[in-house]
Amino acid sequence: MGKRIVVELPEIVKLPEDEIEERVKVELAIRLYERGILSFGQARKLAGLSKWEFLEILAREGKGIPYDEEELKNDLKVLEELS
Repeated sequence: MGKRIVVELPEIVKLPEDEIEERVKVELAIRLYERGILSFGQARKLAGLSKWEFLEILAREGKGIPYDEEELKNDLKVLEELS
C-alpha cells in the first residue's frame, strides 16, 4: 500500500465523484512517465491499467509508444528465429 493524499478540486472541475481518483491517477501517471520520473511499467501500475490500455492512452495523447534498443534486439531475434 502506498501513501494516500487528499486533494481538493475546485468547483470548476466537473467530474463524477466516482471517477475522480481514477482520472487523477491516470493523469499523474502520464505526466510522470512523460518526464521520465516513472518507467512505463511503473506508470501503468500507478494508473491501474494493463500494458495495452496504457499504450492506448499514450497514443491518444500523442506521446508515442515506448520502444527502446533492448526491445528492438528482442524483436530482431524473434524475426530471425521465425525465418
